[in-house]
Amino acid sequence: MPIELAEGEGQKKLPNLDLAQALFTLLAPHSNNEEKDGAKEFLDKEITENNMAPFYRRVCEDLKCPIDKDKFSTMEKQNTIKLEELDEKIKDAEENLGETEVRDAYLEKAEFFVLIGDKEKSLSVLRQSYEKTSTLGHKLDNIFLQIRVGFFYLDNDIIIRNIEKANTLIEEGGDWDRRNRLKVYKGYYALTTREYKTAAQNFSESIATFTSYELMTYKKLVEYTVLTSVISLKRAELGTKVLKGAEILECLHQLPLLSQYLHSLYDCQYRKFFQCLCDIEKMLRSDRLLSRHLVYYIRQMRIIAYAQLLESYRSLTLQYMADAFGVSVQFIDKELSRFIAAGKLNCKIDKVRGIVETNRPDSKNYQYQAVIKQGDALLNRIQKLSRVINL
Repeated sequence: MPIELAEGEGQKKLPNLDLAQALFTLLAPHSNNEEKDGAKEFLDKEITENNMAPFYRRVCEDLKCPIDKDKFSTMEKQNTIKLEELDEKIKDAEENLGETEVRDAYLEKAEFFVLIGDKEKSLSVLRQSYEKTSTLGHKLDNIFLQIRVGFFYLDNDIIIRNIEKANTLIEEGGDWDRRNRLKVYKGYYALTTREYKTAAQNFSESIATFTSYELMTYKKLVEYTVLTSVISLKRAELGTKVLKGAEILECLHQLPLLSQYLHSLYDCQYRKFFQCLCDIEKMLRSDRLLSRHLVYYIRQMRIIAYAQLLESYRSLTLQYMADAFGVSVQFIDKELSRFIAAGKLNCKIDKVRGIVETNRPDSKNYQYQAVIKQGDALLNRIQKLSRVINL
């Protein structure tokens, strides 16, 4: 099967990150039978059509199911035949052709290893191809492919190392398209490390010029942009950067749940927001990048909603808050107590009167206290240093 070209700028969808998502779906305990059947069918089709022997072995190990020896043997034979052809092409290029043809021959071999799911060999040959590459653009494309291999296996070491390389090369004179592509890659990586503000910034800056279809669809980009913006931006910024963003609004009608989620928080419809948050939890649980941060994300969004309501009042009753969010007084009491104790909300509960009183921090006083504290620490260090010097 020929490698699928990603929509837009002709980047190859390699490796196919949908395969990693399908394997995640099969491994996830919350996936229903319909989702698992669809994921299994997709994996079987792609593995068979592309003779993905190394990836097939990995899938069987992860799922703890027996390997079909005949199927595996057939795929390995096909891989051996293809590798002989590629090695012959490299040999011919080195003996009879120029630098460009040699680079292309090595790159083709590396792409084959990426296609069949051989992580170590693909990275090794990609590095060989990189050494034989002289043009800046092709070097960046090689690095982007290595980053995608890192994304496929969620190997942070590969991702970080190559993003740093890409940054250096971009500063040397990377073109406009590759600069934008790197922003999307940085945002994608930020999703895995819970840096939602970084992800939101990179995605929102790239949304009008998005071409990185080898990573995700445009619809998925909008989904990630909304999810990360809601948790990281202040309400005013959310209005200007997301709710009034033409590109996002154009796509939001295809994402009714996200549209309700975004608007309910911005419009202070907290009961509706909590209902949407339950469905958002299911969405995050099914995403291989966001599922690991599910508990943090949902907790943080509840804190944001509570803080937004409390900002408007000096005090309000627990009953009013419970009604606003569509939950019981006992639930609100327990939630607020936990978040107040953790220092996440600036308020206190008067249980006798059933009232929540806000106590907004004075930012100038906080800064003053911080300066005094840092000054004391500095003076102590200077005194200790002077004693050592006097000795």
